[in-house]
Amino acid sequence: MTYTIHIKVMPLKELLDPQGKAVLGGLRQLGFHSIQDVRVGKNIALTLEAASEQEAKALAEQATARLLANPVMEYYEVELSSNTKT
Repeated sequence: MTYTIHIKVMPLKELLDPQGKAVLGGLRQLGFHSIQDVRVGKNIALTLEAASEQEAKALAEQATARLLANPVMEYYEVELSSNTKT
């Protein structure tokens, strides 16, 4: 079966996010003073073939851990989309 997996990769909360700080500065210049913090990350969608939802999620976890996220600087979340089978 074909599955769609969504992966959210974000900078670790303990680390400075220069891109997020730049966006926050821009938002404040535009008058959005109530926004207190911005974190900028990546949203990755994978479409893959697997025998089951569990196998699809495991493959996506492996791909993310090995290539798509840097565990020294980022954390990630992997989930099947609501429309999992096509």
